[in-house]
Amino acid sequence: MPTPGRGPSGRQLTMPRRRGALREPADYSSCLGAALALLLLLLPACHPVRAQNDTEPIVLEGKCLVVCDSSPSADGAVTSSLGISVRSGSAKVAFSATRSTNHEPSEMSNRTMTIYFDQVLVNIGNHFDLASSIFVAPRKGIYSFSFHVVKVYNRQTIQVSLMQNGYPVISAFAGDQDVTREAASNGVLLLMEREDKVHLKLERGNLMGGWKYSTFSGFLVFPL
Repeated sequence: MPTPGRGPSGRQLTMPRRRGALREPADYSSCLGAALALLLLLLPACHPVRAQNDTEPIVLEGKCLVVCDSSPSADGAVTSSLGISVRSGSAKVAFSATRSTNHEPSEMSNRTMTIYFDQVLVNIGNHFDLASSIFVAPRKGIYSFSFHVVKVYNRQTIQVSLMQNGYPVISAFAGDQDVTREAASNGVLLLMEREDKVHLKLERGNLMGGWKYSTFSGFLVFPL
């Protein structure tokens, strides 16, 4: 009687291997990366993203979304390699300009009554144009502005207004007749849209004698 597992001649019997039945383990790294990317795309549809403010991380059901290769755009957005756009809380906007000389107002200044500055102390984001002395908002948000306009050897009362898109928002006056230097100062918080413009205008009086040491400053408090 033949031995089990052997043929009539006593040779060992072997079963033919089925093609594709057994394979070497595959490299799953590319599959895992694709699966993670798909999961990130599907998560917002299933679970809403909660962004609490611009300085806190975005939370996806208790998990922190970290953007590794970020590159801020002009409006402060950050785009990751997965195509997810996140608004950055680190986009900073600030400026401060001063008048360093006591020159008389130029012909342009006499015509437009714009108060011009000739030196920039701070211009983070480059949104203040020195030549026109106009600040242009790069994004919607709450902005803080302050000004300090000095009249020198001038016995006239001056009125200085902060103009938003051509309309006066706040004003300040200086009219003491017994001092050689006096300043019209004020400050305000403004809600501004992107591309809104702000500058200072002399509404009353003149700045003959110059306005050295005058300043105009502003910064983004927080975006909206």
